[in-house]
Amino acid sequence: MSGKTVLVRGDFDVDDGDNPRANSIRELVGWLISKNTTTIRVIGHSETNYDLAGQLKSEFPSVGFDAGLRKDAREKENNTGFAEELADGWDVYVNEAFATSHRKHTSIVMLPQVFKRDNKEVFLGFRFEKELEMLDKITVIVNSNRKSALVIGGVKIDDKQKFAEDMGGKFTHVLKGGLLPGVDLRSDGLDISDAAREEYCRIISEAEVILAAGVMGKYEDPSAAAGTKAVLEAIANNTNAYKVAGGGDIEMAISTFGLTDKFDWISVGGGAMLVYLSTGTLPGLEAIVR
Repeated sequence: MSGKTVLVRGDFDVDDGDNPRANSIRELVGWLISKNTTTIRVIGHSETNYDLAGQLKSEFPSVGFDAGLRKDAREKENNTGFAEELADGWDVYVNEAFATSHRKHTSIVMLPQVFKRDNKEVFLGFRFEKELEMLDKITVIVNSNRKSALVIGGVKIDDKQKFAEDMGGKFTHVLKGGLLPGVDLRSDGLDISDAAREEYCRIISEAEVILAAGVMGKYEDPSAAAGTKAVLEAIANNTNAYKVAGGGDIEMAISTFGLTDKFDWISVGGGAMLVYLSTGTLPGLEAIVR
């Protein structure tokens, strides 16, 4: 990257400055600086109150950081004109925003296409490539007919229910929680029932690959945390399984119960993870590799 100008699509949508999304930007920017890149700018969006762009600017004063992409309505329109404005003056584009790469937005899809049209270079970031590597392992194991468990729940049910339906025939067991249809809940509706919890934990203990994509109930309420806590601890205690989790709610629950280091991989993007596993690709990936 020596002598080149590099535009990075990063991910500033975080609640604090110490997390995989933030650290993926740090790693990439540090590497680009070490390669004598002439100019670096990281663009993205944030819908939280945490100013990650400001924090990173203090850490890397020579680098530009802009978290205001979605302030322009054209970002969500996959707009060619906006992409051309963003691309102007830059030699290289890098997508380090896996969690947003299931969206057909300008900075994810049209921007790298404009770079390629103009014979400029486009790449995936280090974290993005690692996401694909770790998620591909799930597909390989599931397709080998080994015992597998999909743990899926939460309150954002539309995409998750579709994923459960699409992947139900591939996983040995689909263990639903939260507001997904067909869940055996307690009478108050805030957690899975005792019977469901016991059955889920038994199945999890025998699985050889486990994908966790959502919580079992309102775990942040101590009176309704038993189902989520028991299921996550069962996953953590299965030392023979390949264990992956993804999505903001389950990532927070895993952290709350002190189990982060018990998982083989925690994806930065729940929605992107589910789309990639069900389709084998992402709009942001297609824009780079095709």
